[in-house]
Amino acid sequence: MKSIKKLIRLIHINYILAKNGLDNVVVSLRLFAPLRFIVYLNPWNWFRKEQLTHGEALRKSLEELGPIFIKFGQALSTRPDILPLDIAIELSKLQDKVPPFPSEKAMAIIEKVYGLSPYEVFAEFDSIPLASASMAQVHAATLKTGEEVIVKVLRPNMRRIIEQDLSIMHTIAKWADRYWPEIRRLKPKEIVTEFEHTLLDELDLLREAANAAQLRRNFENSPILYIPEVHWDYSHSNVMVLERIRGIPVSDVSSLQAHGVDIKKLAERGVEIFFTQVFRDCFFHADMHPGNIFVSYKNPKEPQYICIDFGIMGTLNDNDKRYLAENLLAFFNRDYRRVAELHVESGWVARDARVDEFESSIRTVCEPIFERPLKDISFAQVVLRLFQVARRFHMEVQPQLVLLQKTLLAVEGLGRQLYPDLDLWATAKPFLEKWVKDQIGPKAFLTQLKKNLPFLAEQLPHMPKLLFDFLELKKEELIINKERANAQPENEKLAVHWNSVAIGAGLSFLLVGLLDYLHFIHHKQLVPLALTGAILTGLFVLFNRSARN
Repeated sequence: MKSIKKLIRLIHINYILAKNGLDNVVVSLRLFAPLRFIVYLNPWNWFRKEQLTHGEALRKSLEELGPIFIKFGQALSTRPDILPLDIAIELSKLQDKVPPFPSEKAMAIIEKVYGLSPYEVFAEFDSIPLASASMAQVHAATLKTGEEVIVKVLRPNMRRIIEQDLSIMHTIAKWADRYWPEIRRLKPKEIVTEFEHTLLDELDLLREAANAAQLRRNFENSPILYIPEVHWDYSHSNVMVLERIRGIPVSDVSSLQAHGVDIKKLAERGVEIFFTQVFRDCFFHADMHPGNIFVSYKNPKEPQYICIDFGIMGTLNDNDKRYLAENLLAFFNRDYRRVAELHVESGWVARDARVDEFESSIRTVCEPIFERPLKDISFAQVVLRLFQVARRFHMEVQPQLVLLQKTLLAVEGLGRQLYPDLDLWATAKPFLEKWVKDQIGPKAFLTQLKKNLPFLAEQLPHMPKLLFDFLELKKEELIINKERANAQPENEKLAVHWNSVAIGAGLSFLLVGLLDYLHFIHHKQLVPLALTGAILTGLFVLFNRSARN
């Protein structure tokens, strides 16, 4: 039965593609080359008044194929590193807006979750949806405590619908990988798998609620970003209740101006929010299109953003964050050699990649960009061109960087829509430089030490035994090598002696400093001993190496 349904769906997909003029793309595959005459027999080709571009035809086809294919097109639109730019731009026009499902079904889902009707759970409940999207729809309500909220309800039978369409997508990707060499290099199977993970994550509204709570905590009391509060007592996997917010849609520039909002500051704060999320928190909102962003009008001279919809979030680990920051700084300093080295060091590009060739490719593609004033350079396009070059050197797809690129494109586009003269680099560079500076030196060392204190405190009781075992091992080695040691020149014996003294002194200083930090952290008088020990140890070892040489 499933196979029959799958076949019917495949036939329907082919029908939609043919209707929109994509049948010529299908028969361009070598597998279907003998069937090219079908294009000429296609009735739509006889009477078609307008010739759509491939991008327009693909967008129209995805819109007709339903919400899952629309979301897939939106995901593809964020990958201009693998798609032709004109198609990526056309797919970015896809809107995740579908007709609402019947209110009776939404109310039935709510009643099943709470065991009570919506009118018993809430003081007020509006059965007419506020908004509707491919995965869920939103209703306004009021809690019995008087707080205004929104109730987000997942569409019924979404998992079954998603699994059915994903199965079709996997089949198409498998065929494309096997029979279409031009598509094979884009790794269609991996793209569909990545999309599947993202889509299934959106089916759990508790996950979205947790994302919202984390982002709210990161920006608690922030003057630049407000995140609505999650009402956990009312939230479940298919129903979520959030504080209702009031604001002006960020795309409504005329209303923002009418309320006296400082547009330039608003655009700059959007950039600040992005870099704060990425480089301070390593956790960022990855679906920042205008429909998810509002602006508070309470204090127009100090505008505050309000975000909604937390289904897609991105994360970066410390290594990715450091390499990304250094990459961007090196890039805008035109240090292409360092950019190439960082890509290899990070593992984004294969270890055997020729750094000199990679450097030359980056220079060739990107140097013309810098002939324009910095304010006219698209920051997102720079990152995009960098990824495009790296792909030629077999850069593996990094899901976290794809989300980052997508978000950066959205943030920059939004910022320049608000304020066309926005110099994103002028806003970003001080932030990046400060972040890199904070990652090196004594301050960073102490921060890392403090971070590792619980582990160090746990291991501290074992240190005397470990030290004793180490000394016993060294004692055995000395006995075994006694004859060889006696044959050493006098200066090498002296070097070995001083090395032992240095290491012993260093360990003592470090141990005392650590104990002081653990047990008397409020006084901090002896903390410098740890640093002193480390420095003295290093100096002694370097001195003795030079003495031996």
